[in-house]
Amino acid sequence: MAKKYAFFLGCIMPNRYPGVEASTRYLMTRYGIELLDMKGASCCPAPGVFGSFDLYTWIVIAARNLCIAESLGADIVTCCNGCYGSLQEANHLLKENKELREWVNEILKNIDKEFKGTIEVKHVIEVIEHDIGLNRIRSEIERDLSGLKVAAHYGCHFLKPREVRRHEHPERPTILDRIIETTNAISIDYRDKLMCCGAGGGVRAGSIDVSLDMTREKVQNMMRAGADCLTTPCVFCHLQFDRGQKEIEDRMGVKLGLPVVFITQLIMLALGASPHVLGLQYNIIPVRPLLRKIGL
Repeated sequence: MAKKYAFFLGCIMPNRYPGVEASTRYLMTRYGIELLDMKGASCCPAPGVFGSFDLYTWIVIAARNLCIAESLGADIVTCCNGCYGSLQEANHLLKENKELREWVNEILKNIDKEFKGTIEVKHVIEVIEHDIGLNRIRSEIERDLSGLKVAAHYGCHFLKPREVRRHEHPERPTILDRIIETTNAISIDYRDKLMCCGAGGGVRAGSIDVSLDMTREKVQNMMRAGADCLTTPCVFCHLQFDRGQKEIEDRMGVKLGLPVVFITQLIMLALGASPHVLGLQYNIIPVRPLLRKIGL
């Protein structure tokens, strides 16, 4: 029986980077994983801003999204660290706190929904590692990315809080690096590798200059280490690095130009997919230098 997941799109992927959705759907379909549409799903909502200011409204909205997945009888998978963080933490809190769960369900009664705690929330790279398997991907590589130097950016919400995420070695993660190297590309080390992209926690919305200065520093660290591109498993980080580099040029006069490729796009490139099918032409920072590097 094919594995099924409720596919939580979030806000940024369908509105800004449909290529991330396309590449993820292609990858999952290739390996027999069915992605179910979550009809009526809303914003997760954003954990760093919404959850900090109004915990109770945040958790009710998140619980409603979880109920949609429960009605589909499938665990959630998402391509955004923020959505992952919000939904997984809400799921954890509601399962662990009976009083909070009862309070939330009293509100959800008004829309004929009830949180039951029957599903889990997973990140796309967890599905890549555990359901597909890196050895399986490695055995099917069609386009060798040897020599391509890739800077991995994990993002904050994927790794912490460690008590909820339960990933191995959150201070020294390796899963994204291992996925990159499955494609035969080189995952490079660089200064402040686990530093925030600059967007999270409302910084992008509240202080764009501070946000972009963090992005500039991180991208320059990658470039000094010889990166040909950067890859991330978070579509919000993807936006910050891609759109943010253009904003850095416009606001600071600093031209960077490091191509940004989502992790499922990188895998699908290695599996032989066309860059056009993966939506790479819609990036703000041109990916042409990267494509030339791999012979396209």
